[in-house]
Amino acid sequence: MMCHVLGMSIASAAKRKGLPGRQVDNPRGRKRRRYSVPDLPKDIWHDILSLLPLTDAARAGCVSQTFRSSWRCHPHLTLNSETLGLIGNACRREELGRIFTNRADHIMKRHSGGVKTFKLRYCGSFFDSSYLNRWLEIAVTPGIEEVILSMPAGCNTVNYDFPCSVLLNGSGNSIRHLNLNRCAFHPTAGLGCLTRLQLYQVHITGDELGHLLSNSLAMEELNLNRCDKIICLKIPSLLHRLNCLTVFRCTALEVIENKAPNVCAVHIDGALEKLAVGDLLQVKELQMLHVDESNLVHYACSKLPFIMPNLEFLSVCSAEEMFSTPLLAVKLLYLKNLQIFLDDGQLGGFSPAYDYFSLAYFLDACPVLENFILGVSQTRVKHELISAGDSSMRRIPGHQYCNMKNVSIMGFCSAKSMVELTCHILENATSLECLMLDTVYDNREDTDGCCVEGSPGECRPIGRSMIMHAHKGLWAIEKYVVEKVPSTAKLNVKKLCSRCHKIT
Repeated sequence: MMCHVLGMSIASAAKRKGLPGRQVDNPRGRKRRRYSVPDLPKDIWHDILSLLPLTDAARAGCVSQTFRSSWRCHPHLTLNSETLGLIGNACRREELGRIFTNRADHIMKRHSGGVKTFKLRYCGSFFDSSYLNRWLEIAVTPGIEEVILSMPAGCNTVNYDFPCSVLLNGSGNSIRHLNLNRCAFHPTAGLGCLTRLQLYQVHITGDELGHLLSNSLAMEELNLNRCDKIICLKIPSLLHRLNCLTVFRCTALEVIENKAPNVCAVHIDGALEKLAVGDLLQVKELQMLHVDESNLVHYACSKLPFIMPNLEFLSVCSAEEMFSTPLLAVKLLYLKNLQIFLDDGQLGGFSPAYDYFSLAYFLDACPVLENFILGVSQTRVKHELISAGDSSMRRIPGHQYCNMKNVSIMGFCSAKSMVELTCHILENATSLECLMLDTVYDNREDTDGCCVEGSPGECRPIGRSMIMHAHKGLWAIEKYVVEKVPSTAKLNVKKLCSRCHKIT
């Protein structure tokens, strides 16, 4: 925001009354005024203009020849539909792509080099690889630090081969962040300064990636998403700085051989059988996301204490969980943050056989746990519901969660086993500071689902059945939970929207 204000100030300052200027003829014969600016060395103007977003630097270039020459060597190039003024353009996708290409080419032809960051997000369906290759040759020169390339979805851009030749002869040795989307990438050499590699829908084989990794010893973060040509991922022991590994939806992947000694964060879809080789004892952060596999919570409970005993943060997202959490024989002695997200997938509600109360066994295996989040997304409740006169609440004697401070349950309902779990936590979390309960949750980021009274917007839609269960959940909270909240803890219950969550 400050850079935008600076750009507007520079562009407008020269137009203020009293500044000298002269009229010049343009090709159409009309007079326009060219304003002068303070006589500062070009290097200073270059430094000032380099602080501005590309659009503001270009705007400043419209009022002064000095500014124009400076923005043409702007070190941070971001070419997308916003910076090229295409937001809201009603053209067809093919025509939009042609306009994008022409405007981007106009900029790149006039750029004098010295690019530090090059971010290109293609829009439209028209695509000509010769243009993009030329832009990359201009941008990727010694000194560039970041390259982000995102090809348009919907056209056959995976046939576009990223020109690895632009990385040779030292041009790519300064790149620290490389992010490629929807293209083919066949590297023949490493990138000595590369610390972060992100590949999305990129055609690259395991051997090609392995060669790149073996010669990119500064690597700290590797992120692979939907790279379907990789069958075996080998991470060499030479990558001493690699600390974060993310592998999602690589459907052909059969095995990950991790020999990097300092990987401490792993984000992976499904169970961990793919991580067949390598030392995982040092991993402190794990995110497990379901794709085709279910029952990940059950898997995490039974396997993780043995293969990742030093975990401090664990997030599990599971669809169609069927089996209740077992009693753990080994504890996760260092786990401080636990997040469990359950989705009923295509089942239309969790199986009544799944016992929410069994999660108490998971909590019992985490003696230093401080923060617990449970999210349950379902379209209807199949479990036994708690009734008004129900006093037979299950308890597990001898369980205490001495370090638990914050608990959030999103998608809280009146299922008896969920009410029992909540009451069990309240009775045994002796250091609890805050309990947050939300009876509406659909696995979206905007979990605070209520619209503002009097505003034209509405809450995200949910089915009538879940609205009814949300109201029952609020009743269960008032009936069974409120009285068990200790005086030292705060209860935060998210209310239903009086306009959108009415029972009609």
